[in-house]
Amino acid sequence: MPMPRLPARELPPPPPPAHLREWLDEGAVRADRERFLADLSRRSLGLGRLLSLWCVAGAFALGWTLAGLAVTAFTAGGGLGGVACSAAGAAVLLYAGLCLARGARQERRVRRLLCAWVLAGHDPEADARLRAPARSAVWLTASLALGGFGLWLAFASASGARPGTDTYGEVAYFTGCGMILWITALLGLAKATAYHRWTTPAPRARAPRPRPRPAESSPAGA
Repeated sequence: MPMPRLPARELPPPPPPAHLREWLDEGAVRADRERFLADLSRRSLGLGRLLSLWCVAGAFALGWTLAGLAVTAFTAGGGLGGVACSAAGAAVLLYAGLCLARGARQERRVRRLLCAWVLAGHDPEADARLRAPARSAVWLTASLALGGFGLWLAFASASGARPGTDTYGEVAYFTGCGMILWITALLGLAKATAYHRWTTPAPRARAPRPRPRPAESSPAGA
């Protein structure tokens, strides 16, 4: 009998041990394996995971903006406004860091469960769907676009700054925002590439061809 459906936020359980799977219904174990692999694949490389990563990047950008406003307020002599922006920026950056760490822990748990359920059986159709080429392409395309925009923003703000018109604070702000976008894109590219390499089987090495033996001359013909 297959396992009941889990709540949306709860991770699937690990597969039963090998000595217990021999006593379970093979069809039920195969159905659970296919369902849990599909769920874990969506959690690892789904659109929601990409949006969550971008939301964390947006939180870092907001914290960086508040830090820039604090510097501007202190420069203009507004001590109270600078303190308020500093406290708000520190809180936002701390929250973004906690979200990033929690997401990394969740990703490690999902990867361990994926590996465990993959080793729990073999189903060519389910394993082929696990590769998810469309989701990998979305992650790669979106990350490349985001990284390109981040690099352009960082270098354009630094190279296009004009003395007397642009301040150091403005250049530092736009450069920092561009670096945040670029680092986010690198994380997305690394994740999509690692998932693609993990789900793509390695090509088998061809066995070397046997070398033909040289013809031996018989003693009678010598």
